[in-house]
Amino acid sequence: MSEITYRPATRADLPFMVALIAEDDVSDVPMDDPNDPSGPAYAAGLDAIAADPNQVLVIAERDGKAIGTLQITYLPGIARKGMWRGLIESVHIIPPERNKGYGSQMIRWAVETCRERGCGMVQLTSNKKRVDAHRFYRTLGFDQSHEGFKLFL
Repeated sequence: MSEITYRPATRADLPFMVALIAEDDVSDVPMDDPNDPSGPAYAAGLDAIAADPNQVLVIAERDGKAIGTLQITYLPGIARKGMWRGLIESVHIIPPERNKGYGSQMIRWAVETCRERGCGMVQLTSNKKRVDAHRFYRTLGFDQSHEGFKLFL
């Protein structure tokens, strides 16, 4: 298995990221449009992430080819003596590269990146329909300790 490298996502990566996100969507109402990946809303989102020092959005590459993406958000807090947390989101890998260990490499990289940033905890959410993903995260040491709630506005 080749080693993965990581680089910041750019506007040129929007078609790749939006297509992966749309393809992996398990929601009842699809929210992303791979036919319009360069739309102003996606570009504005990317620009906001790039401008925020508490955000990391990367493209994972193997042998110079994009195979995945993930985002890390660093969250300050008061609880646990002001502990920072890393929130891992939007983890996606192209279908031909799944189940080859790259997802594990990506998550380990994200956890180590959070540790280097001073985070005392890493957390993530996963749709309840993604039973295989839950098993995957447990094998990496994550504990299913909380129920998540969302309210779309």
